[in-house]
Amino acid sequence: MAKQVHTVHHTGGWGNLAAGKSKVAKLYPTKAEAVVAGRESAAKQKAEHVIHKLDGTIGESNSYGNDPHPPKG
Repeated sequence: MAKQVHTVHHTGGWGNLAAGKSKVAKLYPTKAEAVVAGRESAAKQKAEHVIHKLDGTIGESNSYGNDPHPPKG
C-alpha cells in the first residue's frame, strides 16, 4: 500500500491524517494551513497528498515520490 497523507476537515478546523490513522496530530484553523503542513509531510515521506473538500470528497491529489517512470497507460 502506498503511503498517503490526507488533509481533512475535523471538528474545530482542519488536520492531516496518515493513512490508517484515525486521529489528526495537529488541528489547524484553516484548510490552507493544513494543506501546507500536509504537503510538507507528504514530501518528507515521499507519499501521496490527498486533499479533501469540506464534504469529505477528494478535491485534489499530489504525489511526492515513487511515481513510475515512464508513467503507465
